[in-house]
Amino acid sequence: MSRFALFLAVPLLVNAGCGAESPSDDPDPLAGIRLIGDDLSDIPLHGSSREQVARFKDGDALFDFVFRERDGLGPLYIRASCAGCHEGAARGPGAVQKMVLMEADGLTPAVDQAGLPYGHTMRPYGVAGATTLSLPGTDVTIKLSQRLGPPVFGRGYMEAVDDAEIERVAAEQAARGDAIRGRINRVVFHSKKNGDETFHTFAEGDENLIGRFGFKARVATLDDFTADAYQGDMGITSPLRPHELPNPDGLTDDAKPGEDVVLDTVNAVADYMRLLEIPRRAPADARGEALFEEADCAVCHVPSLRTRADYPIEQLADIDAPVYTDFLLHDLGPDLADGLADESASSVSWRTAPLIGMRHSTAYLHDGRARTIEQAILLHDGEGSEAAASVAAFRALSREDREALIDFVRSL
Repeated sequence: MSRFALFLAVPLLVNAGCGAESPSDDPDPLAGIRLIGDDLSDIPLHGSSREQVARFKDGDALFDFVFRERDGLGPLYIRASCAGCHEGAARGPGAVQKMVLMEADGLTPAVDQAGLPYGHTMRPYGVAGATTLSLPGTDVTIKLSQRLGPPVFGRGYMEAVDDAEIERVAAEQAARGDAIRGRINRVVFHSKKNGDETFHTFAEGDENLIGRFGFKARVATLDDFTADAYQGDMGITSPLRPHELPNPDGLTDDAKPGEDVVLDTVNAVADYMRLLEIPRRAPADARGEALFEEADCAVCHVPSLRTRADYPIEQLADIDAPVYTDFLLHDLGPDLADGLADESASSVSWRTAPLIGMRHSTAYLHDGRARTIEQAILLHDGEGSEAAASVAAFRALSREDREALIDFVRSL
């Protein structure tokens, strides 16, 4: 479908100290957003069948659906819809605020995180009698950070990439003579077993899966990603994630008794993301692309990876998926550290961001601190960062060559 593309102009901060509010009390979700123009972006895969288009539309409607208290929202939540963090399948406007207890040096995560009994995520809104979370006392050192909702374009391409391809790239990087040493985040499947085994047969507790989704690649599949977001961001339970999250009031249910959505709702939203096409890209600038490769940007932002021949969506099976990521964790240094660990990812570890739909963003990195692509590149440079040599190569380019490289990235 044709939609107006919304671009994030200023990162939105979640107010960690607010009290219980309803969705209507939320500050204008379009604050800091500017309208750019009509752009075909939120569309199904090219060559989709009638059945696939119907499934896409069903999932799209559920993705945009705004939950209310009577629908099972809460007891605590961040946003009331998937689109609240991924408007038009793009980035933002919603943001998630994270917190972690630190040692006195302000750099080292504390071994004891018991001061955060309800986890590291701030959920600033409450319904069904819940008390919203507040920050711990001032006698502890707390590191706050935020994560902007990433775009969900082309996520089917990402799920379809063959495990062997990711393992191959990790082995190739391990054999390099420079600082680039990406590693796979081997993760646990945290959802219940999905009764629909079309895409996988994983069960709760299965280990050693390759993480692909999330800023630290902590989730392996799109149904697990969807169920996790429903539960963690909206307090919406499902057959895959049937339990309400711990909260200060000890509430084990909300205004809708039992599971809030059925299994097909989760699977329909996951299928919507699987069927989302990568937005149209501008013709590649050969010079900018060559400079991107010469600076070793393409070592981590791998232009394409081969997908599984048996992936259930025919258009995505046995193709070169143009994802511009290696799915690997890389150490980007303390300047970008958030103090948090996700599965085997450490505070300084970040999965290589897939360069998909870049023209739909005007804020970059996990927290949106970079307002331009050039700033995002330069912020990869830090003490111990694996990308430091690439940043040095970028700095050494003439202004004209820098612009050519940036224009290439913007075209993706």
